[in-house]
Amino acid sequence: MVAYIEQLMERNVPADEVAAILVEPIQGEGGYVVPPDGFLAGLRALCDRHGILLIFDEVQAGVGRTGKMFAWQHSGVRPDVLVLAKGLGSGLPIGLAIAPTHIMQKWTPGSHANTFGGNPLCCAAALATLDLVQNGYADNAARMGKRILERLAALARQFEFIGNVRGRGLMIGVEFVTDRAAKSPAKALASKIVHRAYHNGLLLLECGASGIRLIPPLMIDATLVDEGLDVLERSMQEAQAEAR
Repeated sequence: MVAYIEQLMERNVPADEVAAILVEPIQGEGGYVVPPDGFLAGLRALCDRHGILLIFDEVQAGVGRTGKMFAWQHSGVRPDVLVLAKGLGSGLPIGLAIAPTHIMQKWTPGSHANTFGGNPLCCAAALATLDLVQNGYADNAARMGKRILERLAALARQFEFIGNVRGRGLMIGVEFVTDRAAKSPAKALASKIVHRAYHNGLLLLECGASGIRLIPPLMIDATLVDEGLDVLERSMQEAQAEAR
């Protein structure tokens, strides 16, 4: 993939016309995809070589979701700019762009503004959230995520339509297929499982071509994890029965 980007710069968009590359260190809406080893490091090297800023969008993956404060810490690849939101305020609206002083100082006073900037209530919520995540929630996400992935691996052996299970911490994706060998997407099945889970008392969201995402609260305990996975298994069984 990095080689393809280099090719684009050689043939389509010169590197000196590229200000920044923006990427999610773990893909969100696209399917909760964890990048292959070396991809982010290769992207970092490419940006350094051409003087391009590397921006990580951690709106979904940041603030303890993956078992670390930030998803980039799994790879050790540090971005030039980090973008956060959503979980940062524990439900209150706030967004944050983080960058070193030498980058932020390039903005002249008044060149940037936003609707929610400086809201004291949301800033207080963000500070409290960061404290909770640093002092236990991120570690809990790592432990509970491991528990979920182990159970999902067992379910993948049980259900042939589970094509892939992936994720870090409590940012987990399950991909459904019609044919595991060909990896043909089974979007209708994913939708049916989400529908059955809703009627069984479990709220899920789809993501990617034919997947669902599992993103429980960072403070979830083992009892609730197991209860939710029991409901998910039952919903898969019901969806499978309906499809026959």
